[in-house]
Amino acid sequence: MSMKLKNWVLWLCVAALLATEVFLFLAKSQKNTAIVQLHESQQKVAQLQSDLDQLKNSSVATLSTENARLRAENQGLTQKFPQLQAENNRLREQSQKLAQQLEAAHSAVQQQQQQLQQMQPDNQQANPAPEPSAEPPAPAVNQLNACLNNLRQIDAAKQQWALENDKIADAIPPALELLPYLKDGIFPVCPSGGAYTINAVVVLPTCSISGHVLP
Repeated sequence: MSMKLKNWVLWLCVAALLATEVFLFLAKSQKNTAIVQLHESQQKVAQLQSDLDQLKNSSVATLSTENARLRAENQGLTQKFPQLQAENNRLREQSQKLAQQLEAAHSAVQQQQQQLQQMQPDNQQANPAPEPSAEPPAPAVNQLNACLNNLRQIDAAKQQWALENDKIADAIPPALELLPYLKDGIFPVCPSGGAYTINAVVVLPTCSISGHVLP
């Protein structure tokens, strides 16, 4: 009876040892698994930290570059501002001068028109209609009057050209540019064969024939 008990006790000890070995094996396996998972987690953490560091460095570099660019642009604009202001002042002064010149040209045109209106009665008085028995005026007088009328037309066209094209007082228009302002688009010709000089806006046109001069 005691022999059987001993055998049972022995088998229980063996079973306990086996159970202990199995438990230790399982525990060791779980530990190894946990160690592997911990190692993988540490690698992931290290990778995330590296990525975070790279992102920080990249952001800092980008911000530094952008700040440098904005600083350079700001300096450039600061340097250009006085130039732009000076250019604006220059354009304003030029605009004022052009306005004054335009006003002067406009006044000159008005004076020319007034002179033409005043001269019409004088011409009529100076050249009254001939009596039926009177002889016709000399050809030279007719040519002079025709030339003076041509000079007045050229001057009126020149003033109109200056007004519409914002030209300064010293501007001299080409003959072709005056054609739209002349009758039938034709530049007048002196009947005595003289050559016309258009001259500047504020200077009356002239004829090469002596005595063919606007008053």
